[in-house]
Amino acid sequence: MRILQIHNSYLFGGGEDRMVQVEAAALREVGDEVIVAHTSNPRTVGAQIRTFATAPWNVASARTIESLIDRSHPDIAHVHNTWYRFSPSIVSALRRRRVPVVMTVHNYRLMCANALFFRDGAPCTDCLGSHPWRAAVHRCYRDSTVESLVAASTISINRSFSTWERGVDRFVVATRFAGDLLSDAGFPGERIRIVPPMIPDPGLRVQAPSSSSTVVYVGRIEEGKGLEMLFEAWRRVSPEFELVVVGEGPLRPSLEDLRVPRTRFLGWVDSPQVDEILLSSRALVFPSQFFETFGLSAGESLAAGLPVVAGSIGTRREVLGEDGAGWLVDTNTVEDWTRTLGELMNDDAVDKAGVVARARYEERFAPAVALDVLRGVYEETLEG
Repeated sequence: MRILQIHNSYLFGGGEDRMVQVEAAALREVGDEVIVAHTSNPRTVGAQIRTFATAPWNVASARTIESLIDRSHPDIAHVHNTWYRFSPSIVSALRRRRVPVVMTVHNYRLMCANALFFRDGAPCTDCLGSHPWRAAVHRCYRDSTVESLVAASTISINRSFSTWERGVDRFVVATRFAGDLLSDAGFPGERIRIVPPMIPDPGLRVQAPSSSSTVVYVGRIEEGKGLEMLFEAWRRVSPEFELVVVGEGPLRPSLEDLRVPRTRFLGWVDSPQVDEILLSSRALVFPSQFFETFGLSAGESLAAGLPVVAGSIGTRREVLGEDGAGWLVDTNTVEDWTRTLGELMNDDAVDKAGVVARARYEERFAPAVALDVLRGVYEETLEG
């Protein structure tokens, strides 16, 4: 199978970029040909302004994709992110060249200007299934009215053109929760398929989770990730453990200024080092207040046989399963987080959750399992 993989990287790399790379490598390992069409958003301010203005519809990007199709003759295209240099115009280019299209919905940008369904410290679905112009009023994208207008225009214009409905044969989401939101927004439910992300195997643990006194957070340090609440809860729990924060973001200075005991910031580290940290920790905390479409760090923890403590909002229950791969904090309050973090004192419970976590990974998120599901979607799409 000859697959055209299309992806627009963000200025700063993240989980989407890693997943795209892992997917391409897995497809090549089974003999598929992957033709890469990748771009990234510009770094200089002038180029950012010029390119961002074409986010709703970039004619040059469409021509680039058409030219690549004419040269490479793919059997199918797999579109990942188009924001913002590629733009939705590339989907119409694929349709004009009669290339079947599968699109992974990594976030909520087809429905929400900031792609998060999050505003003013809480989940927000005001624009779900309706016009997105509230985003400009609330300055949902980068706290800018103008930039929020561009993001909202991208949604509105392409909704009026039926760009996605006419040009995408199958929409791929990682969870049923994300698929339901897509369907509620008016996307054709019969074309939505759940494909688990391919999470590389970090290897088996050498020691049980209970042998470690490190509890770890991995991700962006920003509003909505629930870190302020986590830090307040951490003040109240036993002094036996250390909270290690892996990642960067705008809230790091203010969190460091809190001087919460037994916390340490590592900054960004590469993927192999993240694996080492997860394989040698006691538990992962996932306090995000976003809906998320999956929660990559939670999935990576399952692979490492590491229990997860997470708020029950959005996809968390679906990702962790019902067999005890960790603990869900029902009301996502400081009091509930404090009480649930106390469960980590129980060595037997922590080790049992770690075993369940690894089993959950092997059953659902191992690359070979996810690859079979994805290729099944490709074959279904090609059959029409």
